[in-house]
Amino acid sequence: MTELYIGLMSGTSADGIDAALVDFSQTPPVTIATHYQPYSPALREQILALCVQGENEIHRLGELDVVLGSAFAEAVNHLLQQQSLAPSEIKAIGSHGQTVRHAPSRFTLQVGDPNTIAAKTGITTIADFRRKDIAHGGQGAPLLPAFHHHLFATTKTQRVIVNIGGIANVTLLSSPIIGFDTGPGNVLMDAWIGLHQQQTHDKDGAWAAQGQVHPALLERLLADTYFHLPPPKSTGREYFHLAWLQQYLETPTPPQDVQATLAELTARSILLSIQKHQSVGEILICGGGAHNTFLMQRLQQLAEPHYTVDSTQKYGIHPDWVEAIAFAWLARQTLLRQPGNLPSVTGAHQAVILGGIYQA
Repeated sequence: MTELYIGLMSGTSADGIDAALVDFSQTPPVTIATHYQPYSPALREQILALCVQGENEIHRLGELDVVLGSAFAEAVNHLLQQQSLAPSEIKAIGSHGQTVRHAPSRFTLQVGDPNTIAAKTGITTIADFRRKDIAHGGQGAPLLPAFHHHLFATTKTQRVIVNIGGIANVTLLSSPIIGFDTGPGNVLMDAWIGLHQQQTHDKDGAWAAQGQVHPALLERLLADTYFHLPPPKSTGREYFHLAWLQQYLETPTPPQDVQATLAELTARSILLSIQKHQSVGEILICGGGAHNTFLMQRLQQLAEPHYTVDSTQKYGIHPDWVEAIAFAWLARQTLLRQPGNLPSVTGAHQAVILGGIYQA
């Protein structure tokens, strides 16, 4: 007897929707099917415009909320059609939504109306996972460490899960579990190549590979206060953006050299964060950054000889789908009335049941 959930995720990179159909009747859970639905350039521009202060925000937010709710529903319906499944065969949808603002410990805001998702799919939808953690004194992020522990915990080695999306975060599967945002993942590299080459991302890190790291610039970037804050901590594109970078560009620097330095910033800030808590172990990478060949090579070079670096594919979980699967799992936790956060990670006063339930 299957126990099917669908997880929906759109991350800080705001490039599209990841949808995963997962069967939790088995341990570990089995991913039955996946679907990626890219945003149009115009829709991505609308999302990114709401991530910064501007005019008429409430009206634009309301419209985008419904548009994205419909887009999430479309992704679900594609999976159902692909697998010849009826809505009644799915227990629930877990939808992260699209973050447009994240102010740690104060508020967080994700759009992608769950009412619209439930109405257009005929499936009970669970969403708004982060705000309950904040209501209990937490940062509201990161939420993946609880799922990382569920899926990847081991007594054989000291294991670290690194998710490199727009923002990078780490989960150290220690006791207690430690997890936090290390800083920029792809967000600055994406913004910089967008500014100079009108590309959405640096495919395989090819442009960065053409440049040279500028040690002085790297030193200035790594001196930023965020990298030296103790956990719990979380961040977003509200903090790490082009203006943040440009304040550190004191002298004219070839654009490809800046890109190489930004890749080095991501790699070093991840490794430095891990080294503060454990000196050896196994590092598993997930998220879009796993496809950046140049970045992965730098992580492996910096990690040697104390850490091994692989993608989560080593254990049968494709790096692109870890987050979507996690939100399917979080939806299941909610329906089972089980906590979804880890106070040791977010700083919440207690473990709590996350999310609101929107009946079909």
